[in-house]
Order: sequence, then C-alpha cells, then structure tokens
Amino acid sequence: MDATVTTPGSVGQKTWGGGNEPMSASYGKLMMWFFIVSDALTFSGFLAAYGFSRFKFIETWPLADEVFTHFPFLHGVTAPMYYVALMTFILIFSSVTMVLAVDAGHQMNKKKVTFYMFLTIIGGLIFVGSQAWEWKNFIKGEYGAVETKGGSLLQFVDNTGKRLSLAEVAQSLPKERETLTRNKGVWFLEEAELPTYSVAEVQAGFAANPNILIRTEVIYHDTPANRADKTLQPGLQKAKHKKILTRAESEKMLANAQYVVEGANLVRNEYGSKLFADFFFFITGFHGFHVFSGVIINIIIFFNVLLGTYERRGTYEMVEKVGLYWHFVDLVWVFVFTVFYLV
Repeated sequence: MDATVTTPGSVGQKTWGGGNEPMSASYGKLMMWFFIVSDALTFSGFLAAYGFSRFKFIETWPLADEVFTHFPFLHGVTAPMYYVALMTFILIFSSVTMVLAVDAGHQMNKKKVTFYMFLTIIGGLIFVGSQAWEWKNFIKGEYGAVETKGGSLLQFVDNTGKRLSLAEVAQSLPKERETLTRNKGVWFLEEAELPTYSVAEVQAGFAANPNILIRTEVIYHDTPANRADKTLQPGLQKAKHKKILTRAESEKMLANAQYVVEGANLVRNEYGSKLFADFFFFITGFHGFHVFSGVIINIIIFFNVLLGTYERRGTYEMVEKVGLYWHFVDLVWVFVFTVFYLV
C-alpha cells in the first residue's frame, strides 16, 4: 500500500491550515486546551497535598463553620458559609453569562456579546474583591487564642461553651512594651508587630474569672461514650466540635502559654493547624490570581468587541477561547470550595 507524504512546501498545503484541524479545533483553541490540561494537573497536585495534610492532622484541622462566619455590613452576626456561598454563586453565574457571550458571537451579534462580556467582567471583579475581603477577615481574626510552648492552641469559652475573645478575657497590666525595630535597637534585630495583649495579661484575666474555660484545637466527636463524660455544656451536642477542658485542666495548660495569636498568617493560626492557613493562602491566592488574570483578559477582549475587531475578522473565536479559560477557573473553584469549605 502506497503512502502519500505531503511536505510543508507542497502547493495548497501548509503546516497548519484551515483544513485537517485536529478534533475540529483551530490552533488557538487547541493551545488553550493544552494550557487548561497542564494547569488542571497543577491544581490537582495542590489539592491532593491539601487532602493528605488534612488527613494527617484531622484532629486539629479548623472547622470551616467557625472560620468563615463573616458577612459584609452584618458586624457581629454569625453567618457561617453564607458569604462564601454567595461568592460561589456569583462566579458560576458569570460562567453562564460567558456562555451567552460565546453564543452571541456565533450569531455575530455584537451588541449581545458586549452586554454579556460586561456582566462576566463585573462578576469576576465582585469575586476577586470578595476574596480579598475574606482574606482580610481571616488574617485579622475574630477571637484570638494562645499558643503553648509545645505548640498547642488554646481558645477561650465561658461555662456555657460560648466563645470569648481576648478582649473579654485579658486584664490590663501597667507594664508597657514597644515593638523591637531596627531603628530602636541592635540593627540586625527585628520582630513582628506585638499582639494587642500579652501572655501575662491573658493569664491574669483568666485567673480573675473562674467562669472562663479553655477549648483546645482538638476536635471532639460527640459519641455516646464521650457524652457520658461531658459534664459541661449540655447544650452543645453537635456531631463535631472542639474539646473543652475543666477549670483545673485549663489552668494547667495556660501555665505553659508562650504566644498570643491573633488571626492567621504563615507562622501561626488562631483557628487551628498552621498548615490550614498555609494552604488557604496559597491555593485560594493561586486561584484568585487566575480569576484576576481572566478579568484582565476579558477586559481586553471586551474593548476589542467594542472596537469591532472581531466583527471585521468575521469571527468571535477569541471570545470563545477566553471563555474556555473562564469556565476552567470556575470549575477549579468548585473543587476548591468543596475541599476547603464543605468537606
């Protein structure tokens, strides 16, 4: 059987022409698919590492319902996961508007493409802004905690199990301290910003109020065997919550306190395991960078649509290509949302 070989120099043939398109995809769309597959493998590696770490430190992993409780303009109102759910809805809805923009492009309807691209951009900007707001609250913290010399995290509750902030526990002492900076001491010495309260002030406030107890970072499963030992907080019969110590146990643990922890950063985390904060900043930040990049690309495409660039070309394929990327970042968020907030 004879084989026909076509070289790039043959008449009517090109290395990549309008015909013989692999999987009926143009060069640009195929390259976008290659990028999406490679990026999907990167995110898969990150999420797999998160899953392994959480499984290893499952007993001290923060509970999402206790971490993500804020909602804009509702200060002091506990709304676990409400705002995260709203963010997710907005991002998914922006994927719908992108589908409508691509469909309008197939119909060569410039007016509809412009309108739906605009809605997609607005949705992306709201999501990125919401993620920045969520980061701010996560970094700032809400209640605060104390870390012992052994690395255990101690949170404070009253005798009914209600969480108490450091402001409600600590007692002001006359001693003052300044943050050590290079212009105030030895040139090579510097330390992080001092917490609002010192360990001594927290210990003094705890000693002065016998109704304050310590809640550890260890998750307490409400089983029949454990419930029999639970003499405190009879109303807290939840499937999963943090273990509350007796007064004697609390005093013993607080005696080993070394740091006051407010909020979360790459070194300490008031909510629980330090790795949770590390993964949260890295994975949500990496995804947020993708969304922000998508918004910038969408804005460029939007202005090209307004200028009639694609109408003159006779195709809105660029809208379709950027739409593939946008659907990808939306899909990735579904997985990030699931592993960080739901599981």
